[in-house]
Amino acid sequence: MSTNSTPVLITATGPDKPGVSSVLFAALTAHGVDVHDVEQVVIRGRLVLGVLVAVDSDPEALQEAVEQAMATVAMSVDVKIGDEIGTEPFAQGRQGSTHVLTLLGRPLTAQSIYAVAGKLASVHANIDAIRSIADYPVTGLEVELSVEKDTPESDAELRSILADFANRGGLDVSIQRSGLSRRAKRLVVFDVDSTLIQGEVIEMLAAHVGVEPQVREITEAAMRGEIDFNESLERRVALLEGLPETAMDEVADAIELTPGARTTIRTLKRLGYQCGVVSGGFMRIIDRLVDDLGLDFAAANELEVVDGKLTGRVVGEIVDRPGKARALNRFADEFGIPVQQCVAVGDGANDIDMLSAAGMGIAFNAKPALREVADAALSYPYLDAILFMLGVTRTEVEAADAADGLALVRP
Repeated sequence: MSTNSTPVLITATGPDKPGVSSVLFAALTAHGVDVHDVEQVVIRGRLVLGVLVAVDSDPEALQEAVEQAMATVAMSVDVKIGDEIGTEPFAQGRQGSTHVLTLLGRPLTAQSIYAVAGKLASVHANIDAIRSIADYPVTGLEVELSVEKDTPESDAELRSILADFANRGGLDVSIQRSGLSRRAKRLVVFDVDSTLIQGEVIEMLAAHVGVEPQVREITEAAMRGEIDFNESLERRVALLEGLPETAMDEVADAIELTPGARTTIRTLKRLGYQCGVVSGGFMRIIDRLVDDLGLDFAAANELEVVDGKLTGRVVGEIVDRPGKARALNRFADEFGIPVQQCVAVGDGANDIDMLSAAGMGIAFNAKPALREVADAALSYPYLDAILFMLGVTRTEVEAADAADGLALVRP
């Protein structure tokens, strides 16, 4: 760019229609400008198009030409020249954002966005760009941020000030570093009970022998982290002694997936992710899920069966809290994927080690003990909200489904 060039910022607004960009750039071409930045967004049929250019001579003539051109397509236009644009050096250009903030709500209110924006301003975090990523089953926004001092301490500060929103409910917030690492995730592991599926399998088995209340009480204490998982598993499985093994097939038939589970797995598989489950539940039942969803790997406990009946014991290595983390590392190693490129999703205290080990840990409708260590927390009962945390938009999901001949189903 010549040292005598003058910066000109052009912002056109109006109804979105074919030909707007071509009309504007025809006018710019006639004046021989250099283009330094372009941004366009369409919201409910309304177009906002911004172009930053440099012109060597007569910027006022350029302004007049642009205004006349935009009038032919019924667009309003605002033109700023030179110092009107701002004091930032023109040659500096756009700087890369340091963080990506994801906001999910049902609904996502103006008040909540205002509150988040205020918190960001208090730590001098600048909002660079905002885009819509979802309108169903939750409303989602992705916000690109820049912080004054990009340090590990700034990461911690951002997470700290935003954590309160998730704790108060009504708004799910995730803050991640920008850059390649965010887009490099390649393996996702899900807990099963109350995460990939609704309810707890062991409680469904217990209902067959009338001990569901006792089992649920032990389960809830374990999920809250009040008792050791191994002890809780042994106590619960002991209550199933004498149950016919056919009950496991009946429970497998009765399992209901969490809303959005199929969409989530289907979309991740399209993107090339390895997807699987690591569960404190039982392999015979989980095998059905593996086949149904086309999962790539699974780890779970084995119930001992003798003469067609459960003995009330577990055989082999127990998949407990540390066992889940070991399984995650094992599967990552088998697929040749660094654990920092893995995502773990769970809901209970026995998922803490697994979520802590993964590059990104997502607490799904989780107990407080897990939310405290997770990188992101989802409080709405829709598993496909995980996709939005990973930067996949609802529009992209539905377009891929349509291309595969899958009908769009919304309430």
